Amino acid sequence: MRFEVPQFIEVEAKIFGPLTWKQFIYIAGGAGVIAVLYLTTSFIWVVLIGVPFGILAVTLAFHKINNRPLSIFLESAVNYLMKSKLYLWKKSEQQTISQKSEASPTVGQTAPNVTPTKSSIASLAQNLEAGNLEKK
Repeated sequence: MRFEVPQFIEVEAKIFGPLTWKQFIYIAGGAGVIAVLYLTTSFIWVVLIGVPFGILAVTLAFHKINNRPLSIFLESAVNYLMKSKLYLWKKSEQQTISQKSEASPTVGQTAPNVTPTKSSIASLAQNLEAGNLEKK
């Protein structure tokens, strides 16, 4: 039995002519702000406030940055600007086996962040041999 796999599932459906639901809401909102300003205030306020709202509505509806809608880009920009940007970095202390005088690793244990040197390998080999001799 064969099943059809849906394709183009990321494409939004066109509801109002060539516009998707989101595009229609953005355009209708921008047009609504301009209409309210035109009916209630003078023409200068329509130009100063309404035109930027109309431009914002059109760019939100149609403009994409890196194939993502402008609304997601603006949301990310606001989150970046509002969150703290304090990044702390703590350098971890690295110990070598030769520096550890009182406790050296035993059989089956490894020291974290250890950079092996010839003297540390030799001392580790001696410890392993001594441990094997003690067991016998």
